[in-house]
Amino acid sequence: MHLAYPAVLSALLFCTGLYGVLARRNAILVLMSVELMLNAVNLNLVAFDVWLSRTAEETLHSGQALTLFTIAIAAAEIGIGLAIVLAVHRNRGTADIDKLRDTAEGHESAGGDEPAGADGTGPTAEKAEATA
Repeated sequence: MHLAYPAVLSALLFCTGLYGVLARRNAILVLMSVELMLNAVNLNLVAFDVWLSRTAEETLHSGQALTLFTIAIAAAEIGIGLAIVLAVHRNRGTADIDKLRDTAEGHESAGGDEPAGADGTGPTAEKAEATA
């Protein structure tokens, strides 16, 4: 088998994962896209390891060893990332990255949660009372 086949497949997997990271709004789908990108890297590591072991006299299989480390790091990353996403979802009620970014920066949501009433009640009036 030529080296080009796994390299092209790896490039397609990596580009799909990159699109998922850039275009998705759900944090769990972003984590899945990162895992897809890591699997593309693993495929490249193993493919180049096999290709280099055919040309080299000594076979160290360093690409396969690096792949095992990458799999271990990916497992730890997905465990910690999923725990963080679940904790944020439990506290905020959403896993939407755009809404979480807005709350982290201190901005209100675009539409506001509740409109100000005619009697001066609402989020703006409550903030004015809190600062006064």
